[in-house]
Amino acid sequence: MTSTAGPPTGGRGGGEQRRLKLLAVTACPTGIAHTYMAAEKLVQAAESRGIDMKVETQGSIGAENVLSDNDVNAADGIIVAADKDVDLSRFAGKRVLTVGVAEGIHHPERLIERVLSAPVHEAGAASAASAAGGGKERSVGYKALMNGVSYMIPFVVVGGLLIAVSLSLGGHTDPSGGLVIPKDSFWMDVNNIGVIGFTLMVPILSGYIAYAVGDRPALVPGMIGGWIANTGELYDSKAGAGFIGAIVTGFLAGYLVLGIKKVKVPKFVQPIMPIIVIPIVATTALGLFFIYVIGKPISWVFEHLTDWLSGMTGTSAILLGAILGLMIAFDMGGPVNKTAFLFGAGLIATGNQTVMGMCAAAIPVMPLGQGLATLIRKRLYTEQERETGLASLFMGCFGISEGAIPFAAARPAQVIPANMLGGAVAGALAGVAGVEDAVPHGGPIVAVLGAVSGVPMFFVAVVIGSAVTALATVALVDLAERRRRGEAGAGTGTVRPEPALVGAGVAGPGAGADGAVLGAAGAAVAQRVVSEPEAVDAADAGTAPAEVLSGYLTERTVKVELGAADKESAIREMAELLARTGKVADVGELVATALRREAQGTTGLGEEIAIPHAKTDAVTAPVVGFARSVQGVEWGSLDGTKARLVFMIAVPEAAAGDEHLRILALLSRKLTDAGFRERLLDAPDEPAVLEVLREVG
Repeated sequence: MTSTAGPPTGGRGGGEQRRLKLLAVTACPTGIAHTYMAAEKLVQAAESRGIDMKVETQGSIGAENVLSDNDVNAADGIIVAADKDVDLSRFAGKRVLTVGVAEGIHHPERLIERVLSAPVHEAGAASAASAAGGGKERSVGYKALMNGVSYMIPFVVVGGLLIAVSLSLGGHTDPSGGLVIPKDSFWMDVNNIGVIGFTLMVPILSGYIAYAVGDRPALVPGMIGGWIANTGELYDSKAGAGFIGAIVTGFLAGYLVLGIKKVKVPKFVQPIMPIIVIPIVATTALGLFFIYVIGKPISWVFEHLTDWLSGMTGTSAILLGAILGLMIAFDMGGPVNKTAFLFGAGLIATGNQTVMGMCAAAIPVMPLGQGLATLIRKRLYTEQERETGLASLFMGCFGISEGAIPFAAARPAQVIPANMLGGAVAGALAGVAGVEDAVPHGGPIVAVLGAVSGVPMFFVAVVIGSAVTALATVALVDLAERRRRGEAGAGTGTVRPEPALVGAGVAGPGAGADGAVLGAAGAAVAQRVVSEPEAVDAADAGTAPAEVLSGYLTERTVKVELGAADKESAIREMAELLARTGKVADVGELVATALRREAQGTTGLGEEIAIPHAKTDAVTAPVVGFARSVQGVEWGSLDGTKARLVFMIAVPEAAAGDEHLRILALLSRKLTDAGFRERLLDAPDEPAVLEVLREVG
C-alpha cells in the first residue's frame, strides 16, 4: 500500500528535494470493511499529493502490511485511524495523530494536513483507542476486564484439564486425605503442572486488566498484585481473595500507573520512568495497600463467617445446604467458596459428613451449568467461549469449580447470580436427601470413586442445580444484551457479545472474526462453489455462470430494485434473495444472525454503501447477494448517507474465517472507487449489474 506517484515534495539541505513520507494504522473493532476503506482512502489522498504513504491494517487475527522500524524511523508523521486500542509505543518521538476510523474514510486529506503539526508522541504515553471514535465500543473498564479474561482462559483450561486427567487416571479416595494421587508418581507430576496453571491464572487476570488500563508499566504491579490477592497467607487468610480480588488489583494497578504517569519529572528521569520507576512504585504501593488495608479486613470477615456457619449446624438441612451452595458458587475457589469448603471438610473428621455432601453437590454446578449454557444458546457466545464451555463441562465432572471463572469474570452481573441460584438448589437438595461425602472434594468423580453415600440423590442435585444455572445464565445474558442494544434489537433475539475477549493489543475471544484484518487479502482465491440451481440457470442460458467473488455472487443473487424501506426489512429481503441459490437452509435464522451483527455496530460504511453479513449454519455454503435501493435505506452509516448499494454476505460457521474476510476485503477495497459505484448505480438490469460486479474479482 505504498504510493509512488507524484512530484517530489519537501526539501532537505542543499536544495535536495525528497518526498514526504507518512505512515498510518487503521483498525476497527467489528468490521474489516471500515479498516480497509480507511486505508484505501488515505493512500488515495496521499497519492494525489505526491506523498509516500504506507498503511498497516490491524485486527484480531493479525496485521497486514506491518510497519517496520525502518518505516517508522523515516516517517514524517503517523496517522492512527482506529476505533480500538493501538500500541503507540513504537512511534515514540514521531508526530502522531489519533482519530476514529470514520475520519480516515471521510476526511483523509484533512488528516494528512493535520498530521504535520500533530504533537510528538512521548515514550510511555498510553495507547490510542478511538480518540475521536466513529465505532460503537464498550467501556474502557469492560474492555480491560475482557482483556484479562482472554489471557486467563488458556491457564484455566490447561490447568483444569491436567488436574482432572491426573485425578481420573492416577487418583483414588482416601478418607484421611480426599482424592489422593501417589507421591512421586507420573500422575502427580501431571497434577503439579496443572496446579501451576491454576496458580498463574489469577495473576494473569489481574496483570492483563492492568495492562489494558495503564499499558506496559502496569503489567508488573498488576500481576504481583494479583498474586498477593490470591495468596492469603500474606495477610493471614486461609482463603485469599480469589479472582474477584484479582479484578480489584488489576484495576487498582492500571489506574495507579495512569496517575503516576501524570506526575511531572525531570527530563533525565523520563526514560527510566516506564521501565523502572513506575513499576517499582506502583508494585510496592499496591502490594502494601492490599496486605495492610484490604487484606486484614478480608481475613477478619472470613474468620467470623466460619464461626457463623458453625452456629448453623443445628438448623434446617435445606437452609444450611442452600447457604453453603450460595457460598460455594459465589467466587469459585475464592475466599467465600473456600470458607464454605473448609468448613465442610473440617467436619468430616468429627463424623459429620452431610455438610461436605452439600458442598460436594454444589461444587460442580458452576462449570457444568456454564458449559451447558454454551450448548443451549450457542449464539450468545463467541467461538472461544464455546470451546471454553466444553472444557468447563469436563472440569465440572471432576469437581473443578474454577472452570466457570472465565464466564463469571466476563459477565459477573449475569453469571454469578445464576451460579449462586444453581448452587443453592444443589446444596439444598443434597441437604434434604442427607447426602454424605467422606472426602474433601466434590463433583461426580467422588461419587464414581465411592466416596459418596446416597449417590442417586447426589446426581439428581447436581443435574438439577446445573440445569438451573444454565437456564438462568442464558436468560440473564439474553436480557442484558437486549437492554444494551435497546429498541433496535428488541424483537430479534440475542446478540453475540463482543469478544470476548479483547485487550490491549489483544483480541479476544469477543472481537469476532469480522473484526480482524485478513493478511494477504487478495491472495489464494478459494475454490468456486456452484449450487445445482445455478448450474441449471447457466445451462438454460447456454453460458457458464459469471465469475464474481469466486462464484458466490451470480445473476440469481442480484436485484436491481430493493423494495424495503427500513434496515430490518432490507436484510430480510436480501436473505430471501440469497435463498434463491438453494444454499440457505433457514431464512429466519439468517435474518436473525445478520440483525444481531448490526446490533454490534452498523455495517453501513458510508458513501451510500452497506454490507450486512452473517456467519451462521443457516447457510450451507458461502453466498453473496447485491441489491440497489432507489430511495436509499437508513442504515446508521458513519457519514449519515442512506444505503443505496447493499451487499449481503453469508457464510457457514466452518467457513467463517479467511474466506469471509477475503470477501469483505475485496468488496470494501473496490467500493472506494467512485467510478465503480457510479457504474453500479447506472447499470440498467441484472446482467449489466453483474458485468460491473465482475470487476471485483
